[in-house]
Amino acid sequence: MKRLLALVATCATVLGLTAATSPQATAAATGCKIDYTVASQWTGGFQAAVKVTNLGAPVTGWTLGFAMPDAGQKVVQGWNATWSQSGSAVSVAGVDWNRTLATGAAAEVGFTGSFTGANPKPTAFTLNGVACTGSLEEEPPTDPDGTPVDINGQLHVCGVNLCNQYDRPIQLRGMSTHGIQWFDQCYNAASLDALANDWKSDLLRISMYVQEDGYETDPAGFTARVNELVDMAEARGMYALIDFHTLTPGDPNYNLQRAKTFFASVAARNAGKKNVIYEIANEPNGVSWSAIKNYAEQVIPVIRAADPDAVVIVGTRGWSSLGVSDGSNESEIVNSPVNATNIMYAFHFYAASHKDDYRSALSRAASQLPLFVSEFGTVSANGGGAMDRASTTAWLDLLDQRKISYANWTYSEAPESSAAFKPGTCNGSDYSSSAVLTESGALLKSRISTPDSFPTS
Repeated sequence: MKRLLALVATCATVLGLTAATSPQATAAATGCKIDYTVASQWTGGFQAAVKVTNLGAPVTGWTLGFAMPDAGQKVVQGWNATWSQSGSAVSVAGVDWNRTLATGAAAEVGFTGSFTGANPKPTAFTLNGVACTGSLEEEPPTDPDGTPVDINGQLHVCGVNLCNQYDRPIQLRGMSTHGIQWFDQCYNAASLDALANDWKSDLLRISMYVQEDGYETDPAGFTARVNELVDMAEARGMYALIDFHTLTPGDPNYNLQRAKTFFASVAARNAGKKNVIYEIANEPNGVSWSAIKNYAEQVIPVIRAADPDAVVIVGTRGWSSLGVSDGSNESEIVNSPVNATNIMYAFHFYAASHKDDYRSALSRAASQLPLFVSEFGTVSANGGGAMDRASTTAWLDLLDQRKISYANWTYSEAPESSAAFKPGTCNGSDYSSSAVLTESGALLKSRISTPDSFPTS
């Protein structure tokens, strides 16, 4: 389960009546491309996404403009930018973490809107006043018959990216189990078939709690179940992220010997597989970065002795927030990284609690550190409350833009609003239809099931 952290910042939203011009919009672009999609529509309302790709010179500070063709169309709430509207004219200004657009770089923004008549596509898009009429060569489509593991093979870290066998950056999108000591019935052949084939997930995170009636009560039994789930993921072409789910106590060194025993066993058993990623400490909390680093530098060699090629994810301070939830930031890791190769650093967020300050930290850190969002929720940090659609969409757009992989909490029927399934789902065989999905589950399925763009050359 999650802990309640302080709410930070708010979404960048405007209920537009007055036009706004960004003071940062000082550079002119020489061309741009727009991708506009309506994600959903209902009586009198809709949600849309806008992706702007800069085809000209690098831009520091940008404003996107466009016109609503129908007088009844209004922006209600926007994210990933500051939004305003005057008459039919809409102005969208970049925020601090996406204000720079290199040549070929893209920013993804979105909004919910209202309409009273028709709802035609907006027109006359401009970037810093220059018309967006350009086009790009698209990546060749991924082979629809190939699974994520078939296409990408053994993964590795290259620079700040997770890369595939072709040495190209990729993004994995998937789901996390809940604690397998509580909801093991949710992880069966039918549910994993649905995850791979209907959800089209690239990744299953296997959440094995150490305390709270977990691994420490039956090391052999929990190790065997983790290995079984790794095999089930492999059979369906998904990557398996083995999560040593430490939460209470927050110092991972408390479980150092257990971690060495567990990872020595699973690494030796799964060393021949291409689909395994190791997460060695879920959410360190109440502990310094130096203590976490010390733990990592003792556990990673145990894994490497048996499985020298697999990617390892290291938890970070402040419940894997890069220290942000403790009032720190990514600089402590940048200045004192773990002494190991082929590793990434975990970042976790809960969309209703963690907003612009956290997004800014992630965006800064992503240019210096290889990051993996191994857990996030659409709700508050305690796992409950209402889903925050605007903040969740802003987060997912940012992760897509940065090619940062993620696993959502949780693929379960837990009695909390972060769960993907309604109660009783795991007693049946349907894990995909609207009849069994919660609001959070429906949103994540719609995002995960969009086609991957795994490069193969």
